[in-house]
Amino acid sequence: MQADKAKFAAHFESNTNPQLMDKQVISCLIIGSGPAGYTAAIYASRAGLNPVLYTGPEPGGQLMITNDVENFPGYPDGIMGPQMMEDLRKQSERFGADIRSGMVTSVDFSSSPLKVTVDEEKTFEAATIIISTGASAKWLGIESESRLNGKGVSACAVCDGFFFRGQDVIIVGAGDTACEEATYLSKLCRKVTMLVRRGEMRASTIMQNRVLSTANIEVLWNTETLEILGEDGVEGARVKNIKTGEEQTIVATGFFVAIGHQPNTRIFNGVIDMDENGYILTDKVSTRTNVAGVFACGDAQDHIYRQAITAAGTGCMAALDAERYLASIEH
Repeated sequence: MQADKAKFAAHFESNTNPQLMDKQVISCLIIGSGPAGYTAAIYASRAGLNPVLYTGPEPGGQLMITNDVENFPGYPDGIMGPQMMEDLRKQSERFGADIRSGMVTSVDFSSSPLKVTVDEEKTFEAATIIISTGASAKWLGIESESRLNGKGVSACAVCDGFFFRGQDVIIVGAGDTACEEATYLSKLCRKVTMLVRRGEMRASTIMQNRVLSTANIEVLWNTETLEILGEDGVEGARVKNIKTGEEQTIVATGFFVAIGHQPNTRIFNGVIDMDENGYILTDKVSTRTNVAGVFACGDAQDHIYRQAITAAGTGCMAALDAERYLASIEH
């Protein structure tokens, strides 16, 4: 560790001249945008770290396909997801964050300074790295699902369930998350129809019991979705019983997909410690990873809450952790 500190101290210069940024060690490089990345950029900028943020393939993350956000503090009338991301980006740029288009395609964290390659072409060195690459919802992969995404199709019941109060909705999934979201929706909606592809659930016994004992949740076993119905909004779904081949139409105004999420962490395989599902492991209540100077925030390391506000909170934590790490190296 002392050798790394000495090597870094000799190599590091503060990024006071943006035109020379590419030739210097970047003090704080943020990989990925969205609530976590942009919040990290805001805090890192205000701390004088002159952060560089690469937005990744989906600037703004999952909120770019979210119409109404009503559960983020500070927006009493709600806000469109893309507008919220634009506001966060502008706020980070106001304090001097260098926001760049591009995707980090490989990393080398074997020594200090840390190295990243962008778009398989350009390599940068950084004193600290904040990973905020997020996670992507898994989808069924049918055309109507994509067409009606944000128009009644959602991958987050906690985010969007409020819009379907007193209405009939459908949820697809068989794990703990699907059961949890079905139970959540049952408190808001008139009826919840749960579609399970097999004759049993993967969920824990306690979660299954909650679903099966809730009066307004109906479980359709061995059932797959053929098509989500509607033009400008969800009107129902056409489904089929896999065993009998029988088809039926379910009338509903909301369609929730709860078949899991995939963290966008593949490029860190073998470099950063992760759990069996690819979520980055962080140290206790911090954002520190197993690599010194590398921090992770947002949905790339959070498989429990997956909310914009919690992602923003961990983005703040990551920037503060990076600032403290740099201070420990310089002294």
